Amino acid sequence: MPNAFVRKLSSFEPLNVDDQNWLVSVSSKTKGVAAGSALIREGDNPENVIMILDGFAMRYKTTFEGRRQIFAYFVPGDFCDLHVAMLKTMDHSIATLSACRVAYLSPGIIHELTERRPSLTRALWMCSLVDEATLREWLVNLGQRSAPQRISHLFCELHERMMAVSLADDGSFELPLTQVELADTMGLSVVHVNRSLKELREAGLVSHRDRRIMIPNVSRLKEYSDFDPSYLHLRWKLPSDHTPKG
Repeated sequence: MPNAFVRKLSSFEPLNVDDQNWLVSVSSKTKGVAAGSALIREGDNPENVIMILDGFAMRYKTTFEGRRQIFAYFVPGDFCDLHVAMLKTMDHSIATLSACRVAYLSPGIIHELTERRPSLTRALWMCSLVDEATLREWLVNLGQRSAPQRISHLFCELHERMMAVSLADDGSFELPLTQVELADTMGLSVVHVNRSLKELREAGLVSHRDRRIMIPNVSRLKEYSDFDPSYLHLRWKLPSDHTPKG
C-alpha cells in the first residue's frame, strides 16, 4: 500500500506509477521523533521540508506572555510548509503531538519535483491552496461558531482528512489531543472545552476513548457543526452507506 504521502497527493491529482514510486523513494529515509518534540522553532533557519508520514504534529505561535495559539494540525501525508526553505527565519513553530515518523526533503528534491513532474506539481499546488482555505475556515470557526460547534467542526475536518489517507474507519480515528491543546486551538479555557465535550457526548454526537474519536453519525455531526468539506478539495469518495444511521 502507498505511504500516506502518496495517498494524500493522489487525493488531489491522479499519479502515474513512476511518480508514485519516486515519491516513495524520496520519502524512504525517515526519522522517528518522540511526542512533544520540536521539529522546528520560531526563529530557526529552515533548510529542509518536513513531511509527516506517521503521527500528529501542530503548527503554533507563542506570545511574549507564554500563551500558545495552535493554528494547524498535521496528519500523516502532510508537508510542514512546502516553501519553508525559501525563508531565512521561521515565523512560527512546529512540534509533534504524538510519536511521529518524519522525512526531510532537501531543496534539490523539491526542485526536481516542481521542474520535472507536472502531476506532482499540480498536487502540491493544491496542498498549498487547501492549507490557505483551511486557515480561512478556522478563522470563521473561531469567530462565528459556539464552543461545541468549533470543536465538532475540527473533528469533522480531521475525520475527512484521515479518510483521505485511509486512516479512519466508520467515523473512528486516532486523535492524540489533550483538552489543553483543544483549548489552545479554539481560544477557550480548559474548563470550557471540558464542558463542550461533555455536551457533545451527552447529545450522542461524539465519544472519546484511548486516544480515538468515535463519531456515531458523521452526517449528523456535520450538520450540527455547519461543516462543508468543499474547502478541503479532496477527490476521494465514500461508499454511499458509509455513515451509520441513527
